[in-house]
Amino acid sequence: MSEARGRVLVIAGSDSGGGAGVQADIKTVTALGGYAASAITAITVQNTLGVHDVFALPPALVEAQARAVLEDIGADAIKTGMLGDAAMVEAVARVLDSAPGVPVVVDPVMVAKGGHSLLAASAVDAVRTLLLPRADLLTPNAPEAAALTGLALATTDDLRRAGEALLKMGARAVLMKGGHIAGDRVIDVLIDGRGETLFEGPRFESRHTHGTGCTLASACAAGAAQGLRLDHAVARAWSYTAEAIRRAPGFGAGHGPLDHGWTLRGRR
Repeated sequence: MSEARGRVLVIAGSDSGGGAGVQADIKTVTALGGYAASAITAITVQNTLGVHDVFALPPALVEAQARAVLEDIGADAIKTGMLGDAAMVEAVARVLDSAPGVPVVVDPVMVAKGGHSLLAASAVDAVRTLLLPRADLLTPNAPEAAALTGLALATTDDLRRAGEALLKMGARAVLMKGGHIAGDRVIDVLIDGRGETLFEGPRFESRHTHGTGCTLASACAAGAAQGLRLDHAVARAWSYTAEAIRRAPGFGAGHGPLDHGWTLRGRR
């Protein structure tokens, strides 16, 4: 791969509320000093109160968006988010195959914060068979990992077991997110062929956590695009996301967005 220049191609859905999806991805990559381009998979009608409608774009159009970016601007990392159905997963797999050597971060988005399904049940197997083997880093939360592995996840040790199972299914590294595991501290587990690294911090009692998964995955992709070693990219992403949650602006009456731009203003 050529010298890392911080270019991230995001393949994901649009969030009209700006808290998650492509909007959160672009803000995150920019805040961390990278350059974000996008291929939009779906247009959602949503705000902090939930997802009210979804219009999926044709897979061929999504593939064309991605190829247009790759053929001209290029990418140092690719991040995938909301894909919707099996046909979209198949199109994205073709895109990934057209960019050999480019690190891929797969966020297996299945359900929005408010509970709206963002991935057809019939597409889970496509994610399992087509995206996991192409993922340099997979970033599932506990429900997503349970859907992919069939395992019940209630403890940090369960996260470890699911992470090992996902490695055996083809992912080269897995960041098992512990936000759904009960406790006053959040523990995420990064697992790859060399072992594990824990990322631990206090649980923020806040309803303003919309887009946390998108943000963390995009921050990891930004680090990969800038040439950071995996554990360093994840550590920076983890700290960035935790601070963005802590500094959430409090917008909306439901699950509000994070403060993605805090790095542009410095700590306070």
